[in-house]
Amino acid sequence: MNYSDFYQRIGFHFFVMLCITASLFFLEVAVAKDEEVEEILVTSTRGKRSFADLPTRVEVLGGEEINEKTNMKPGDVRMLLNESTGIHVQQTSATSFNSTIRMQGLDGRYTQLLRDGMPLYNGFSGGLSLLQIAPLDLRQVEVVKGASSTLYGGGAIAGLVNLVTKRPSDQPELSVILNATSADGFDASTFFSTSNNALGTTVLASYNVSEGFDPAGIGLSAIPEFERWTLNPKLFVYGDSSELMLGLSVVKEDRLGGSMDYILGNRSQPAYFEDSTTLRFSTQLDYSRTLDSGNELVIRNSISRFTRELLIPDFEFSGTQLSSFWEAHLLGGSNINDWVFGMNLWTEKFDQGSGVSATSLDYDQKTLGVFAQGTRSLSEAWGVEAGLRIDYDSDYGEFILPRISILYTGFEDTAVRIGGGLGYKLPTPFYEDAERVQFRGLQPLQVAELSEERSAGINADINRAWQINDFLSFDLNLLLFYTSVNNPLVLVPKDEETYMFEQPLPSIDTRGTEINAVWRWNDYKFFLGYTHADVKEHWRRQSIDSPLIPEDRVNMVFVYEREDDVRVGLEAYYYGQQTLNSGKLSSDYWIFGLMTEKIFTDKFSLFLNFENFGDTRQTRDSPIFSGPVSKPEFVDIYAPLEGFVINGGLKLTF
Repeated sequence: MNYSDFYQRIGFHFFVMLCITASLFFLEVAVAKDEEVEEILVTSTRGKRSFADLPTRVEVLGGEEINEKTNMKPGDVRMLLNESTGIHVQQTSATSFNSTIRMQGLDGRYTQLLRDGMPLYNGFSGGLSLLQIAPLDLRQVEVVKGASSTLYGGGAIAGLVNLVTKRPSDQPELSVILNATSADGFDASTFFSTSNNALGTTVLASYNVSEGFDPAGIGLSAIPEFERWTLNPKLFVYGDSSELMLGLSVVKEDRLGGSMDYILGNRSQPAYFEDSTTLRFSTQLDYSRTLDSGNELVIRNSISRFTRELLIPDFEFSGTQLSSFWEAHLLGGSNINDWVFGMNLWTEKFDQGSGVSATSLDYDQKTLGVFAQGTRSLSEAWGVEAGLRIDYDSDYGEFILPRISILYTGFEDTAVRIGGGLGYKLPTPFYEDAERVQFRGLQPLQVAELSEERSAGINADINRAWQINDFLSFDLNLLLFYTSVNNPLVLVPKDEETYMFEQPLPSIDTRGTEINAVWRWNDYKFFLGYTHADVKEHWRRQSIDSPLIPEDRVNMVFVYEREDDVRVGLEAYYYGQQTLNSGKLSSDYWIFGLMTEKIFTDKFSLFLNFENFGDTRQTRDSPIFSGPVSKPEFVDIYAPLEGFVINGGLKLTF
C-alpha cells in the first residue's frame, strides 16, 4: 500500500469536510454579536493605529502562539515561523541544520528579518540567524507579506518579519524555562524585567546545547553538536516626554556537524565535517521624544559585528561582517490621518579572513534612503495608506519605490484589503546557494556586469469574522498574492570547483493563495491554514518550476485549553511534492505533533511535547547523499532529517 497516497487522500477529504462545515456555519449565522477583543498595536507600520484599522495587511503572532512554540522549541524561532501559513523554513545543510525563511515561495534573501524594527540579520550573518534567536523575550511577531519597501528598504520584496521584544512593566518579571530533548539537547533560558518612573531594564540570557544526533544510523548528524550562549540586556531611561532604550546583544556558538565518529572524537580516519564558530555582537539604540506640537521624533541605530569561521575537509572560510543602520523619522497625525517622514542609512562591509585570497569576496555597500508614508480614513468604510521611498546606493545609483494599500470595511464584520508596490535587492555573495556550497569556489561579484534585482508585487485579501453566540466564533481570511522579480541573481557552476554569480534568468514570479480559518468554541480552538504557491523561473526559452518549494501546504492545529490549568494541542502539517534541482519530484509527506502543558500555579508549569511522532524523515524515502560517507555528495533537502523527537521541561515565573 502506498502510504503517501493514502495520507494525501485522507488529508484532502478532511480538508473538503472542513470547507463544507464552514459553509454550514455561514448559512446558520443570522446575527453577529459584538465581542470585546484586546486591542493589538502594530509597530512595523510605524504608525499608532490598531491591527484592525490598518490598510496594510499585517499578521500578528501574539503571546499565546509564542508561548506554545517556545515550549516546543525554546532555543530558536524556526518552528514559530515555519508553522505559519505562507512561510516555509527551508533547511540548506544536511548536517549542520542551517535554514532560511521562504515567504510566499520566494528565496530567503527577499525577506527582511528585523528585531524591534532594526535589521540585525543580513548578508553573511543571515545563514544561521534562525538558529540563534531565543524566543523567550518576544512579545509578538509581526509579519507583513508582499512589497514592504517604503519603510524598510528594497530588500523586503517577499515581505518582512519583525520580532518585537518585551518591554519592562511596573511589576517585576522573572521567567525561567528549562528543556531537555530525546535528541540529547538541553535549553536553559531566563528573562528578567523591572522598571520605575525613571529607569527600566530587561535581560535575556540563554544557554543551548546538543549532542550530535543520527536517527537514521547513516553515520552523519541530522542534528549537529553545538553549544550557544546568548546575553541580551537593555536599559530604558524615561523622561517627562521622552524615552531612551540602549541594548546590547552577544551570541557565541560552536557548531559541529558531519561524521558522527568525528563528532565523538575519533579523528584517526578521513571524515566529512562542518565546523562552524560564530560570534555575533550588536548594539541597539531607540530614542523617542514627543514634541510640543504633539508629533513624535524617533531616532534609531544598530551596529552589528558578525564573525564566522567555517572548516570543512581541505577548505577553510572565514570573515567579518560589520553593518550599521541609522534612522530618524517624525510621526504625526489626527483622528483621520497619520503620517511619517524619515531617512535612514544602511552600511554593510565584509572582510574575508581565510579562503582563497585570489577570489576574495570583500565588499562595501552604503545606501541612503528618504521615505514618506501617510494613512488616511477617507470615510467610515474606506482607508488608504500610500508611501514613497527614494534610495541612493554607492554602487547601483537611485531607486524610486512607491507603495499603496486600500482598506474597505463597508460590509458587516468584513475587511477587504488590496495593496502593492515595487522593490529591489542589491547583489551580495551571501545567498542560500552560497551556503549550500559552503562558499567553496565562489568568485567575486562582478559589480560592473551585474544589475540590481527589481520586483513588483500585489496582495489582496478578505477577512470575515462571525460571532455566532457567546461561546462559538469563526474567522476566515483569504489572501491572493503575486510577485515578479526581474534579473534574479543565480549561482552558476563553471566547473567542478568554481561558481560565479550571474543573471541568466529574465524573471521569477510567484503567485498563489493563502487561506486561514479559526474556529473557537468554549475551551476549544481549531486552526486551519492552506498555502498554494506556484513559483516559476522564466528562462529565455522555457519556464520551469522553482525548486524546493511545496506547491501545496496544509497546517492544522486543534487546541484544548482550560485557563490556568491545562493545554493540549494536536498538530498536523502536510507538504506537497517539491521539484528538485534534478528536475524530479519529491515525495509528499505529513508531520504530526502533540503538545501538552500542565499549569500548577501562576508560577509553575510542566510541558511535554511529541514532535513528528510519525517519524517522518527524508532518509526513510531515499538516501540523502551519494558516494562514501567520508566524502558525501548531498542531494536536495526537502523533508525533516531529525525525525521523532520528544522534549519536555518546566517553566517558572516569579
